[in-house]
Amino acid sequence: MSVKKLFDLGGKVALITGGSRGLGLQMAEALGEMGARVVLTARKQPELDEASARLRAMKIDVATVAADLGKLETIPSVVDQVLAKVPTVDILVNNAGTTWGAPAEDHPWEAWRKVMALNIDAMFLMSQQIGKRCMIPRRSGKIVNVASVAGLGGNPPGMQTVAYNTSKAAAINFTRALAGEWGAYDINVNAICPGFFPSKMTKGLLGVIGEAVVARTPLHRLGGDEDLKGAVVFLASEASRHVTGQYLAVDGGACVAG
Repeated sequence: MSVKKLFDLGGKVALITGGSRGLGLQMAEALGEMGARVVLTARKQPELDEASARLRAMKIDVATVAADLGKLETIPSVVDQVLAKVPTVDILVNNAGTTWGAPAEDHPWEAWRKVMALNIDAMFLMSQQIGKRCMIPRRSGKIVNVASVAGLGGNPPGMQTVAYNTSKAAAINFTRALAGEWGAYDINVNAICPGFFPSKMTKGLLGVIGEAVVARTPLHRLGGDEDLKGAVVFLASEASRHVTGQYLAVDGGACVAG
């Protein structure tokens, strides 16, 4: 198989949660550009409409399902809606997530549960549903979980995000555990660990610590609009057919710089 063919996603269907903006939309663009039909989920239909228009302008086949995955009981019906629009899902990108900043001693329990519900519980339930209904019967599939370099260590100076960091560490080990179990079905399960990327979620925080983050990053910059695209295409394509249970930090080297 040629290298171009290894990365080709023609004929594949990719479901990206939290796909209407930010990193999710970047990854949807990448998968669509490589030939995949994409389905986006997000809470707000107007944002999905805007994302769809952008992707269609790129000649990408796109469908959307408005859903709040933090409402865990709705996830089976969300998958019903997805499968009413596409015949199957070959690639699942678990990207939807949230965060909360507070000192650990004062962190609200409700906020802790909100973070865990979306960042971990929904990731598990979406993987379970898509695995049982699409991937295991066909003995084929790619799952890409969006974790974070925050899951590789404690809080850097200026951050108090104990729930978020804990959830992203859990996402990494969930990836490894699921990969070990579902390898028997030829399903690859891997994770991407982004560092700091400008986004709606990080805007306020980067206004405070952005310069310090850049200063301690070996490549001396934040993540940009193109910096997740190659990673997600690799992990979603046959180019990574012998890679599973791994996490890839996309952070300019920050996690190795201490």
